[in-house]
Amino acid sequence: MLDTLGIDQPLWAELSSMEEIDAFIAKAGFPILIRPSYVLSGAAMNVCYSKEQMIEFLDLAAKVSKEHPVVVSEFLQGAKEIEFDAVAMNGEVVEYAISEHIEFAGVHSGDATLVFPAQKIYIETANRVKKISKKIAKELNISGPFNIQFLAKNNDVKVIECNLRASRSFPFVSKVLKRNFIETATRIMLDAPYSKPDKSAFDIDWIGVKASQFSFARLHKADPVLGVDMSSTGEVGCIGDDFNEALLSAMIAVGNTVPEKNILVSSGAAKSKVELLEPCRLLSQKGYTLYGTAGTARFLNDNGIPTTTVSWPDEPGELNIMDMFSNHAFDLVVNIPKDHSKRELTNGYKIRRAAIDHNIPLITNARLAGAFIDAFCTLKEEDIQIKSWQEYKFI
Repeated sequence: MLDTLGIDQPLWAELSSMEEIDAFIAKAGFPILIRPSYVLSGAAMNVCYSKEQMIEFLDLAAKVSKEHPVVVSEFLQGAKEIEFDAVAMNGEVVEYAISEHIEFAGVHSGDATLVFPAQKIYIETANRVKKISKKIAKELNISGPFNIQFLAKNNDVKVIECNLRASRSFPFVSKVLKRNFIETATRIMLDAPYSKPDKSAFDIDWIGVKASQFSFARLHKADPVLGVDMSSTGEVGCIGDDFNEALLSAMIAVGNTVPEKNILVSSGAAKSKVELLEPCRLLSQKGYTLYGTAGTARFLNDNGIPTTTVSWPDEPGELNIMDMFSNHAFDLVVNIPKDHSKRELTNGYKIRRAAIDHNIPLITNARLAGAFIDAFCTLKEEDIQIKSWQEYKFI
């Protein structure tokens, strides 16, 4: 349908033999996303960066055969994920909301931190999202609620999927926008009278952030890292006068605490090291003491940010990271998974698990870590307003 409408989507194919998968990889290249034929909340979905990983994950997903084909698609790195929640009547969009994930695509939408209205997408991107959504609604002749997920890189917009139902972001955007999308959708489905929003109703002076709640402390030995399969067990929506206030409220509401002094940073690959450079500089300027694993500490020190080097879990040394965890030396842990080598996975897992087991706030996504650091360095916890939902009024 998308091809007929001239709408872009990531390359994908439903495949049932290794030869077909190899041919697809020759065209799309790595990384790829593998998903079984029947999937709920991203279960058994995996991103593969190499042939070895792909073979390992295919065994998990299903035996590749005619009875159990897998869907393989190209995986775009560094792409923003955008949600379009809307209600339509006979294929015409009645009301809509465009929100964005803080994390780049690759984190399940149920685990991602959602911002509404979207703050960091180009106007041109928002216009393309609206145009594409209207085309899809018309083609499917939708009467009722629907949600479309998009990938955006620069101004290039691709469709991930369209769900002909209410999404988990429906109640969130309804609350922030003060428009009950479900009431409108129900009225349309019952052929009852409904009101259309005034154009200016989309122009609001406050921001909502939806953060996810995780229960890794109760899941013995689970690796607390986010991926394409959903891990969260709940979520909290918060409203603020600006992005920092809304984000800080939401992060605290799901159990994070603002660090007092010591922060451990293990910043993963070169890209996430660069992404965390300015947030770490801000932490240093605000008087926080930074600790880092070897590569991270070297990178930060080389860039003029004083950082104490700690030893990996499998290294002997005075400042062994596991001993420091036992002594409750850290107030916040930022651990960005780097690659899938055995040592990296083992050490990274031990650090992440130790943070959870010692009840220390842990962030495993560079973009979310940067946003959280910016928020608590800009705004003190006591500066968050105690303000009821009714007090956020249209001017």
